[in-house]
Formats: sequence, C-alpha cells, structure tokens
Amino acid sequence: MVVTRFAPSPTGFLHIGGLRTALFNYLWARRNNGAFKLRIEDTDQSRNSAEATRAILEAFEWVGMDYDGEPVYQSDRFDLYRSYILRLLDEGKAYYCYMSKEELDKLREEQMARKERPRYDGRYRDFTGEPPEGVEPVVRIKAPLEGEIVFEDGIKGTIVISTDEVDDFIIARSDGTPTYNFVVAIDDALMEMTDVIRGDDHLYNTPKQIIVYEALGFKLPRFYHVPMILGEGGKKLSKRDGAADVMDYKRAGYLPEALLNFLVRLGWSHGDQEIFTMEEMLEHFDPADINASASQYNPDKLLWLNAHYIKNSSNERLAKLLEEFGVYLLSHDKREILLDIFKERCKTLKEMAEQIKEVLETPKEYDEKALKKAMKGEAVQILASFAEKLKQSEGLHLPSDYHAVMEGFVKEAGIGFGKIGMPLRVALIGRLGGPDLSDVMSIIGVEGSLERIEKLINHMKENHAS
Repeated sequence: MVVTRFAPSPTGFLHIGGLRTALFNYLWARRNNGAFKLRIEDTDQSRNSAEATRAILEAFEWVGMDYDGEPVYQSDRFDLYRSYILRLLDEGKAYYCYMSKEELDKLREEQMARKERPRYDGRYRDFTGEPPEGVEPVVRIKAPLEGEIVFEDGIKGTIVISTDEVDDFIIARSDGTPTYNFVVAIDDALMEMTDVIRGDDHLYNTPKQIIVYEALGFKLPRFYHVPMILGEGGKKLSKRDGAADVMDYKRAGYLPEALLNFLVRLGWSHGDQEIFTMEEMLEHFDPADINASASQYNPDKLLWLNAHYIKNSSNERLAKLLEEFGVYLLSHDKREILLDIFKERCKTLKEMAEQIKEVLETPKEYDEKALKKAMKGEAVQILASFAEKLKQSEGLHLPSDYHAVMEGFVKEAGIGFGKIGMPLRVALIGRLGGPDLSDVMSIIGVEGSLERIEKLINHMKENHAS
C-alpha cells in the first residue's frame, strides 16, 4: 500500500509551496487507495507556534484535503527518539562527542583556510579516554568512511553522494533533544512511509536520513525531490510574487479548487490539459511525471483558473461564499440576476463582492475624473429628462425592458448613446466602467434608479454650479 505524508514545521503559516507538496503526496496516496498522513514537526520548541499549527490545519480543511488518522506531533515522541539514540549508542553506531563550540569553530576556520569543505573530523569517533570536564556532549552517528551513498530519485534519477560529503552528524544535541534528520528518518520508517515526496531543498538531507535508516535496519522509502517554484525573473518565490499564507488566497477571493488546479500544474502535466477536477487529478497524477526543472509562478494563470471556477459555480454556493466578503444574497429577490451578471465578469470573490456592493449600495461619493468626463455640457439636463422618461415607463422588470427605455430616449432626444450612458453610469455606481446599465437598473428598480439620478443632479448643482 502506498503511504505518503506531509510534514510541516509549525514555525510559520502554510505557504503555497508547502501546499503543492502536500497535494502531490495526497494525490499519489489517494490514487493508489493508500494512506496520506499529516505530521507536525514541532521539535523546535523555541520557534513553534500553536497559531501556525492551527493555520496549517485550517488550510487543509479549506482546500478539502483530508488525511488519515490524527496528526502526529513529534513533540509527543521524545521518549521514542531517545530510545533509538540509546540503541545506536549501545550498538556502537553512535557516540558521545565532547568537542566544544570553540574547538569546532577553530577546526572550521583551519579547514576553510586550507580551502577544504568544513566538516567534523571524527576526533571522538573511537574515543576511549576520560571525557573532558564541563562539556555536555552531543551524540553523533557513525557515517560510512568510504564509498558512496546512492539512491534512486523518482524525479531526478540516480543520485550519488560521496561519503566525503557526509560527516558524523549530530543526532542529539547537548540538551538531549534529537535533530531533524534523525527524527524524520525514524518517523518516516515507523509511520511506514513508502513514498516521500518533498521539495528539492531536502535533497542533501536524504543521504543523512539514509544513514539513519541503515543504522537502524529500516527499509528505505522511494524518494521524489520536487523542484522549487520560482518567481518573476527566475528568482526564489517571494511573498510579493505569491509565496503568501495559503489562507491569504481565501481572503483574496480565490476558490480552493482553482488554487489546487493551479498548483498541480506547477511542475506536472497531463498532455495539454489545463483544467483538472479533483477526480481528474486523482486519475492521472504520478510523481514520476513531475518535471525535473523548476516551475514558474504565474498570477495571471491563477486568476484565469479562478474566473473559470467562479463562472461554473452554482449561484447558491457563490451566495454563501460571498457572505465572508460582506455581501448577503441568499434571500435577496434579485440574487439570480446579480450572480449571473457578475460570475461572468469577475475573477475573484473579492472583486465580485466589491462590484455587487457598487450596484446594491447608493454611491457615497463620485469619482472626480468620471464626473469631469461624464458631466460636461448638458449632461445634468439630459439626466433629468431621462428620469422623467423612466417615471412614465411601466412594466419594467427585465434588463431588456430598461434597455428599451434607453433606446427610446436617445432616439427621441436625437443624441448618441454615450450622452446618457456616461452620466447615468456615474449616477448609478459612482464611476465609469462596471456592468451593463440595463442590468443595474433592473436590479435596483425604477425607484432606486431615480433616487440615484436625483442624488447626482443635486450633487452637481451644489458642487459644480458655474
């Protein structure tokens, strides 16, 4: 059975690079009817944040990625790790190192002066003398002294690391707390991981973890090291580029299925297909198909996908989601026409909420540039005449009814459509641009339209009298 995991450290919020890694693990486990597990790597007590842990779990819930069993917290497993440290010490596969920080710093300086790669020199590897006083020892594992560490990476192919590049690394600090590579190897083995899919920033942790696996007689999983997501200009993805908290995407009005679709395509593909339902991802995803080169974050692509998913969402779902943005439409009598209009033109829920509010709420102020452009010459008189025409019209309900009134008005007045269109638009929503005027009037009705026209006329008389 395929078993995968996602193992974040709760020192910050879950960013999209982490979510992509989690998604790849999730898809591979679920495709194979296996298990997907969540492990919180919280051994660094000084940097851990309960808030960050909650944010990670909240992000998983938002995107709908369920995991099997309860989350595993490394902080609950210190006794387990200590038992394995003692086992390695008893078996002569690890040892106490009494080298002080000052000695280690001096050694590194000397090695760098000789243009050597800094590494521990193994001076306590076979030490049998009297331990120096006043030094709390660390525990180091015995790394192989010759040969190579070789493993197959499902994305990068065969990886060969010379043992010269791996020293006897620390598995327990002087205070007894275990180190990252030690606990990761133990947890992955005991949690029965078959496939470890993670970022390629972990590539050079893998040889160290293999040493732990082999020292303890554990079976190696399959490794897949996923290339990074790059930002603009091929640089490391920054917060400005989009390396934000996953929940920031929710707050910005993205749908979870759009974000997951976007992330699965960053480094993986299935032919030329761009839009994937979760079912299609599960059908086609294989980590062996992940691209060996880095992928680039494209915000326009994400917006395009989000617009697609908004357009194809039910109005009832959109109405519920919009409540988080201060728009309440579930019982609104014009809900369907409102959402039918804006789901075709908006790329995010936040944008949709702002534009709906523009229609439903009488403008509190007017865009000055729009006023200057739209309210020239006889614009006030034209607006007033249109208001009279609107008052005299009957049976206005649909957008087409209001459009017919506008067409009749410009024909009778002998003017171009823009002569009424621009001032009417400023009156209705406070600026130029926005949805079709017929749609707006059909939503707010005759009385609402007349009130807004009158308000703009009064504003012009009070503030722009010549």
